[in-house]
Amino acid sequence: MTDPQVALVMLGVFIFIILLGFPIAFTLMAMGVGFGYYAYFDADRMWRTYNRAVENGADSWTLLETWISGFFNNRIFDLFINQTYSVMANDVLTAVPLFLFMGYIVERSNIVDRLFSTLYVAARRLPGAMAVAALITCALFATATGIVGAVVTLMGLLAFPAMLKARYDTSFASGVICAGGTLGILIPPSIMLIVYAAASGVSIVQLYAGALLPGFLLAGLYLVYVIGRAWLQPSIAPKPRSEDVEEISAARLVVMLLTSFMPLALLILAVLGSILFGLATPSEAAAVGALGGLVLAAAYRALTWQRLRESVYLTVRTTAMVCWLFVGSWTFSSVFSYLGGEQVITEFVTGLDIDPLTFLILAQIIIFLLGWPLEWSEIIIIFVPIFLPLLPHFDIDPLFFGILVALNLQTSFLTPPMAMSAYYLKGIAPPFVQLVQIFKGCFPFLTMVFIAMALLYIFPEIALYLPQLIYGR
Repeated sequence: MTDPQVALVMLGVFIFIILLGFPIAFTLMAMGVGFGYYAYFDADRMWRTYNRAVENGADSWTLLETWISGFFNNRIFDLFINQTYSVMANDVLTAVPLFLFMGYIVERSNIVDRLFSTLYVAARRLPGAMAVAALITCALFATATGIVGAVVTLMGLLAFPAMLKARYDTSFASGVICAGGTLGILIPPSIMLIVYAAASGVSIVQLYAGALLPGFLLAGLYLVYVIGRAWLQPSIAPKPRSEDVEEISAARLVVMLLTSFMPLALLILAVLGSILFGLATPSEAAAVGALGGLVLAAAYRALTWQRLRESVYLTVRTTAMVCWLFVGSWTFSSVFSYLGGEQVITEFVTGLDIDPLTFLILAQIIIFLLGWPLEWSEIIIIFVPIFLPLLPHFDIDPLFFGILVALNLQTSFLTPPMAMSAYYLKGIAPPFVQLVQIFKGCFPFLTMVFIAMALLYIFPEIALYLPQLIYGR
């Protein structure tokens, strides 16, 4: 069996193992080290010291120690150590724990429930007002956190019961929460974009600029669907009864917006603005955001030792997951490339004689299908790097490709059988809410994602305009 064939076997075995449910990060590391041992096997290097010890008549214990040392004298272990150090020293990934901490502390500071209540009052005249308020809250909260599970869970506890109590259709309400929660992997400061930047070498600052308009485009399409559906089919989102609606003066509404909407909006604008206009690096801006989250929590009298400890714990746990995924991924991909697997795939795709648009569509279909069994982190860290070397051949901007992938990965949270958003919601929903109902509610929002992707294909300036305007790229 040739080395490229071994590389393809390596990829196939990996996919099979993760489908069995084994942890992704440790599977990647085990596969990388196991196949890397074969790839870098050098008998002369490994047993040179042992053979010299035999020739010198060493005792049994010395021979055993030398044999063990020789067994581990393989370059794959050097590679693994170097990859671990490289990940931990990566400046781009430094922003991950800081943004995560900002998100978790904001989540626990009682800001979101006030924001949702205020937006509902402000939008009460619109069809599907509560769903509109939930979507806008999701978008803002997603911008502050970038953590899908946190947004879906919190909004599932806050807005979902309120919509059910207001006699909203269960599937419709479920779709609103699930789709709104996924906006966190597209709208900056998205953790997914940070991971893509680290994997691709694209500037995270330019990625953030490129993702803003597509992110708000998708959020706008969601709002158009919600309002249009509630207007055409009032039974799925009944208007509130007059006795349930408190009349609020314009002056009081302004005060409510100033105390709930403005603090979070100012924090988001300060963080993103400082990044986009070069006033701070992503890590510095994330540090300011984390500090701002603490200040907001203190201002709302929600900063307790218990909440702070929970936020730190969740930050450390999620950051460790991302970092070990990178360690395993880079070890795996290095061995895969050394064996010639990357070259085989490149030659196969370039040999198809397809145009750039066909390649883009084919790549997005593959990523869409991968989203059924896999989460976004595995797709970005493991499979997207397989496509990256092909982009220069088709003259495709890696920034544009990254935004397309970020849009596409919305589907991985909404499409069965994985559909993590649906499972997050099911975990905290009332017992009578069935998983099938949640899936049913997600499907119309999938259509909105496909429309957004089609618009991005037709008008790539949606993603490229801001980076060109601000950075002249």
